[in-house]
Formats: sequence, C-alpha cells, structure tokens
Amino acid sequence: MSRIAPTFAALRAQGRKALIPYVTAGFPFPDVTPELMHAFVAGGADVIELGVPFSDPSADGPVIQKAGDKALAAGIGMVQVLAMVRSFRQQDNSTPVVLMGYANPVERYNQKHDRGDAKSAFVLDAAAAGVDGVLVVDYPPEECEDFASELKSAGLDLIFLLAPTSTDERMQQVARVASGYVYYVSLKGVTGSGALDTAAVEAMLPRIRAHVNVPVGVGFGIRDAATARIIGQVADAVVIGSKIIELIDAQPRDQVAPVAQKFLREIRTALDS
Repeated sequence: MSRIAPTFAALRAQGRKALIPYVTAGFPFPDVTPELMHAFVAGGADVIELGVPFSDPSADGPVIQKAGDKALAAGIGMVQVLAMVRSFRQQDNSTPVVLMGYANPVERYNQKHDRGDAKSAFVLDAAAAGVDGVLVVDYPPEECEDFASELKSAGLDLIFLLAPTSTDERMQQVARVASGYVYYVSLKGVTGSGALDTAAVEAMLPRIRAHVNVPVGVGFGIRDAATARIIGQVADAVVIGSKIIELIDAQPRDQVAPVAQKFLREIRTALDS
C-alpha cells in the first residue's frame, strides 16, 4: 500500500482536508527540488505532486510549460526526477509523493532501462525511489488497466483526472482503476487558466462521488487562501500548482523554499480555519 490512503484516512479522522502542492521537478533550479519538497511539508503539505518535465505538455498552461522548458534545458528527465524523490526520502519517509506527467517519459524510460523483468523498469524504479502514485495525463482509463494492476502490485496508486465535461460513463471507467485519489480539473482549459467557479465545483462533486470511492482533490485555478478555503469545504483535497510556480520563478536560489513555505502556510491556515 502507498502512503496516500493512510494520509487521507488520518486527515479525515481529524476533520481536515489535504493540501497538495505541485511543482515541476528541477524548477527553478535543477538542484532545489528536494529542499523545496521539504519546505512544502513544513508549510503544511500533506501530499506532493512532482511534475515530470515533458516537451509537449498538452494540459499545461503557459506558466507550467515555461517551468518544464527550463527544467528540460537543465537536463532534467525521469532519471533525475526519481533521484530527487530518493533524496527527499532520506529525511522524509511519510509524506506521499505523486509523479504527474505524460506517457512519453514513462514509456521512454521503460525502453532505455528495460531489464527483462516482468514489471516495467519505471514501476520498479519508482517504487524503489519512494514514489506513491502516478498521474499520467494522457493515459485514458480504458487503456491502462494492466498498468494500474502493475502499479498496485508494487504498492503505487494510479491517479486520474476528471473534468467538468466528464460523463458518468467516464467516471465509471475511472472508478474501476483509480486509487489514491482523483484529481478534479475545475476549469475547462489548461492549468492556470480562467477564474474558478466555486459553485460549479460544489455542484459537480456529488456526481463524482456517486461513482468514485476514493478522495476527490480539486485543482486548476486555486490561487489564494480564500479560494482554497471555499474549495476545502466541499473537496477532500486542494491542489495548487501554477501560483507556486509563479511565486518561485523570480526568486534567488536561497529564497525559493522560504517563499513557497510561507505561501503554503497561509493556505494551510485557511483550510484549517
């Protein structure tokens, strides 16, 4: 079992909601990520989503695309991302870590590191590094039941996106293979786009929960403590990515972690209020 389900169970017992920050691995400096992950935890994060840089990120808005481009230019790929998780695990063996990205880096890693094992190299190495879950944006649920089973056998969760346009049939497909939590994309569009309609989110969550029996996190468009508090009243988790990327983008190396920690502390306080 991954660390995700026990984390949500403990929060539920406390009457609290999960705070899930996202950052692109290797951004804004290639060596800052483990330190930044620890700052997330110190700021109140319950789960960390770590973005795997990819050259053609179809769901990412300009802010996260720019972060991915910068990380790629610094030579950050899946090998480096797994090394970052291993480094983080040297001091933190309890906070769940989810890799978020696209199929190409996963499949490329398997091609380059195939060792002839029954399990794919990515699943084996992610589990060994201390990864708890994987969210592959372009893996549809109807085509990755084998991947989900392989992850589950290694103690990892497969997390899926749902959107305002998701049908009941799609929710049922996701429910068959999803574990850990599902990530509800609260906006039509890419990350960081548009204004969040909190009433629409509140109306959608009962539909999702009618089909899905894992916690529901909400992201895309949460940029401040007030919005996070409103979403936290109806969702099981609040996911924040683009705003964190914006905040740390222009910081000098020694201020990246403190700035992120301070921002998350504000969000944590609002969620707990």
